[in-house]
Amino acid sequence: MLITLGSLAQDRTPRANARQAAQRARIAEGRADGEVTNREAAALNANQRHIRRTERRAKADGEVTVAERRKIERKQDRASRRIRKAKTNEVGTPQN
Repeated sequence: MLITLGSLAQDRTPRANARQAAQRARIAEGRADGEVTNREAAALNANQRHIRRTERRAKADGEVTVAERRKIERKQDRASRRIRKAKTNEVGTPQN
């Protein structure tokens, strides 16, 4: 049976893969609802590509270290906040 290191590494980040899919779905949903503009969607999608590139680099050697996994999660956390802000057009806390 021939298994490459790359295919083994694919299974090392199931949580990151699931989050990535959920974030892309949130961006698409925001576009469909009109909550996210074309410009915002382009920026959010560029950020998603950056995260995927980071994940591919981490998997390239066949081993995803704890530090690499943390780095990916931090990037996904930031992306999630950006998506939320774009969908709600959050500028700051309202002053009553």
